[in-house]
Amino acid sequence: MTPEQKNAIERLIELANGTSGGARRTADFLLSWWNAEECGKFDLTDLWGVDPDTAADMVTVFMLISKNHNYPDSLGFGAEFEHIVAMWRPKLVAAK
Repeated sequence: MTPEQKNAIERLIELANGTSGGARRTADFLLSWWNAEECGKFDLTDLWGVDPDTAADMVTVFMLISKNHNYPDSLGFGAEFEHIVAMWRPKLVAAK
């Protein structure tokens, strides 16, 4: 993972921890990577609802995912993604 890719992930995580519409869209994007079957639901047209810098970070992460075949926890972001799941998919946490 390059520093640019790591920074993009960190910016997206920070945004996903907010409460704006962009935060929800960003959380959907990240959680689709984490576990698409249980958490996923990223609609590509949601890119229209994020600012250009966020969209660019998503593209950077998308390229990372396509080339490195890693889940976020294997890249050291497990705790951050668990927090995003708890925040945006609380029913999944309650079901455990």
